Amino acid sequence: MKPGRRLPPWLKMQRASGENYARVKRIIEENGLHTICTSGNCPNIGECWNAATATFMILGDICTRACRFCATRTGKPLPPDYGEPGRIALSVRAMHLRHTVITSVDRDDLPDGGAGIWAETIRSVREINPEVTIEALIPDFDGKPDNIQKVIDTRPEIISHNVETVRRLTPLIRTKAKYERSLGVIRYVAQNGIASKSGFMLGLGETGNEVAETINDIRATGCRILTIGQYLRPGAGYMEPVDYITPDKFEEYRILALSAGFEFVESAPLVRSSFHAEKHVANR
Repeated sequence: MKPGRRLPPWLKMQRASGENYARVKRIIEENGLHTICTSGNCPNIGECWNAATATFMILGDICTRACRFCATRTGKPLPPDYGEPGRIALSVRAMHLRHTVITSVDRDDLPDGGAGIWAETIRSVREINPEVTIEALIPDFDGKPDNIQKVIDTRPEIISHNVETVRRLTPLIRTKAKYERSLGVIRYVAQNGIASKSGFMLGLGETGNEVAETINDIRATGCRILTIGQYLRPGAGYMEPVDYITPDKFEEYRILALSAGFEFVESAPLVRSSFHAEKHVANR
């Protein structure tokens, strides 16, 4: 695909404005919080914030990794903010959420990868918002079971971890993460009796056979929920999409994933891991 090619019509995004959008923005800013919606330049920020929901990003907004598809800042992070879990919990209450998604940057600088803060955040949200369901979209924690277990022990309704792309392309777009390690994280979650979820992007040069292989690899871990979306360049200096996959092709992959045994599949150009995530809890 030539650089600068205009987006196809099926990638039209909702305008980021409105009363709810302004309220969500204010709550996040007043509490000194971060979201993947803004840090990752998510195309769905207009729709999600207008629906009065957001995906909180803990452990700061500076990642220790520099994946070629991700707009989150990379570098040396600040020390953990131990007041953050409480502010997340209060923000969930202020936004009147029934379901919340929490994610984080990678913190390879911390001995536990930030797992302790992860656990404290989930506990704080539950304490103040006992009726809220939680999805934890976790990093790979270097594949260390003890760190993954800290999150599992808090029993969020869903734990998700994305493989992001097919096996062959993983070294090209993910700096430290490994395809097999990510599958291992998903497998470990599934084996501990929590609904597991994963997702990956299309449009990076993968073949149809590689997509099918990835679907089967993820399902073989015991994963129950899958998301598939179109890679979009988040800004200058990032990889250009090789192609824009049509909605019809995404639907083919959705049917393929359901036939592989997934209980719930979101597959469409603008799908992201936390997009319409409340549906995933209902179908877990």
